[in-house]
Amino acid sequence: MSRRVQGSGSFFVADRSLGTGLVFSTFLAANIGAGSIIAASELGYEAGLSAWWYVGSAGIGQIVFAFFVAPRIWRAGKKNDLYTAGDYLELRYGNPVRAMIVSILWLGTLAILAAQLIAMSQILEWVLGTPRWVGAALGATIMIIYFTAGGLLTTAWVNLVQLVVLIVGFLVAIPIAVGNAGGIQAVLGAAPTNPDFMDPLAIGGIIMFVILMPSFVVSPGLVQMGYSARDERSLKKGVILQALALLAFAFVPVSVGIIAHSFDPDLSNGAYAVPTMLTLGLPPLLGALGLAAVFSAEVSSADTVLFMLSTSLSQDIYKRYVAPDATDKDVLRVARFAAILGGMGGLGLTLHFDSVLDTITIFYAIMSVSLFVPLLAGLHTRRAGVPEAIAAIGAGVTTLVTVSLAGETEMVSSTVAKGATGIGILASGTAFVLVLIIRHFHTKLRTE
Repeated sequence: MSRRVQGSGSFFVADRSLGTGLVFSTFLAANIGAGSIIAASELGYEAGLSAWWYVGSAGIGQIVFAFFVAPRIWRAGKKNDLYTAGDYLELRYGNPVRAMIVSILWLGTLAILAAQLIAMSQILEWVLGTPRWVGAALGATIMIIYFTAGGLLTTAWVNLVQLVVLIVGFLVAIPIAVGNAGGIQAVLGAAPTNPDFMDPLAIGGIIMFVILMPSFVVSPGLVQMGYSARDERSLKKGVILQALALLAFAFVPVSVGIIAHSFDPDLSNGAYAVPTMLTLGLPPLLGALGLAAVFSAEVSSADTVLFMLSTSLSQDIYKRYVAPDATDKDVLRVARFAAILGGMGGLGLTLHFDSVLDTITIFYAIMSVSLFVPLLAGLHTRRAGVPEAIAAIGAGVTTLVTVSLAGETEMVSSTVAKGATGIGILASGTAFVLVLIIRHFHTKLRTE
């Protein structure tokens, strides 16, 4: 596939050529990764059915994306030859907003790449006892090689293969693991007796929805993938179909977490629920297939994050601020270098973070409070400008940090602290509307 890369258009947006099928597989593979498998199964092991909301929130967010973001963002990208979410923000609001968002998200994106690499390393750590850096380095190397070769054009086809491995692996693994555990009744009997464990509407699930759903409406990586569709219909249809697939898949990691209790009810770390079920609940050959499926999912999601880092650095920073007159060849070269740099940066952060769940939550929170209101409002109203966007970003990030820090020092309840993302989005929207109203009355007074 890399031989078909003729320039940055191929690397960044796959020559805007993806039909419904590749839109479906590329979006679905991007949305099923460390969070959707390792973190969701960890929550399934610890909290039960309410963990459905971890992946379910992604499916709901993608339905919102398909109807309220995707069509407009595709038309803007086609008309103005946009490559990144930063391109759209500058088109809509101007350079200051683009610079602010890119600066905030680039560092946050490194954190989520680290989470994907941590998840990969946990598989080899469980099976072979290797140090974390070995598994993380292996995953990073695989991802960097094929993404650097062909960007989104390569990723679209590789993700299709990875998705097949993932789905086949789990379709085979779960029924056999349930049988080896003694059947469904035995699995339910081994589950914790906590009354909330089998309640899908427990408060933990609702908090997850508030934290996660907005990020799947405005994710820069998913926005940029939207530019790659052949036409508006292919994009909308592909995204809706994969959103429905996500809603169904949401039960898979939860089931894995619950089944893992049958084989080890006293795991010290719920993040090992997946390898526990696959190694203790299956014959070795099938367990290996299941572990390959999980590793495949992590790589397919990690390359999406690397895609965000690479294109942001080359297009939003290098092309926009460092070398505006750079040739297409220069931008492509920098994009490949940025992929290597981003991969190494994410690898370095794996030594700092311990938990896949905590690391991913950091990224989703930052992305939601900084991007949700400016992007969504910008697509649906022409009245707002730079002041509204900057006020929204500043209020959202400041509120998120303030509430989170207050929660750590027990100045607010733990429930409120966990809802910091939702509070940040509310503050962001309030600031956006207030500045819009103030500017409207100011303009009205001046004209009178």
